[in-house]
Amino acid sequence: MRAVSGTKDNDKGSIQTDIGQDVIDDAVRSVERRMDEDADSAGTETEVELDVSAPAAGDAGASTPEVAPPTEDAAALRQEVESLRAQLDFSQTKARETLERLKEAHERAKDFQDRAIRSAADLENYRKRAQKEKEDVQKFGVEKLLKDLLPVVDNLDRALDAASKSSDFDSFQKGVAMTRKSFEDSLARHGVKGFSAKGQPFDPRVHEAIQQVESADVPAGHVLFEVTRGFYLNDRLVRPAMVVVARAPEAAAPAASTEAPKASEEGSGAEPQTSAPSDSSSGGEQ
Repeated sequence: MRAVSGTKDNDKGSIQTDIGQDVIDDAVRSVERRMDEDADSAGTETEVELDVSAPAAGDAGASTPEVAPPTEDAAALRQEVESLRAQLDFSQTKARETLERLKEAHERAKDFQDRAIRSAADLENYRKRAQKEKEDVQKFGVEKLLKDLLPVVDNLDRALDAASKSSDFDSFQKGVAMTRKSFEDSLARHGVKGFSAKGQPFDPRVHEAIQQVESADVPAGHVLFEVTRGFYLNDRLVRPAMVVVARAPEAAAPAASTEAPKASEEGSGAEPQTSAPSDSSSGGEQ
């Protein structure tokens, strides 16, 4: 094998010589060992250019070549290894930070999921309680009203019992009036109030007219009679008052004096006989 020596002086020519195979093998092994060491330290492999200088002309019998240490390449390799190591450390740091953030996000998501499940369970329990309370109100909402009305029923029973044993109508009437008063008081405690419409102007919002009657005692458009009273429940109308409304009487047609004698002449002979007693009776009354 022929090796080319390095240039020693600018004015000297290059020297070529033949090198033995054993020298080349030793050099290659040395380079491989050095590359293995550099590979262990840097984690990468590289090729090192071998510059074998041939011995001088006077030293032709020398057998050991001189190998130049790859100082520049090793420094570049170390610098690259340091850069890669810094990038690796930075990547590992970012990976750890990302992993921590993912772990925190997972914990928060798990916490939110648990809270959502608990909230859904609480909402379902609230819905069931509200439904049960609604059913209880529908079933037993009038319990308080019934407790106030039961004494009224008891008083009515006592009044009927007393009426069957005694014929005192005045006492019976007073008892019924007291019972009615207690009944109205019980309704008032629950917001039920009655109102009277007699003599009031007709109001279609609270009155229900069932008939119109001519009357000169009550102005037209006013309530003449009250069939049933109206009732409020907490200022809300629950039943309008059923009333009879008065209207103005029609003007009476004037009687024609000439038509009356004609009607008496066309009548039967008994009519003058009936008119005579009436005249006598009217005269007697005078």
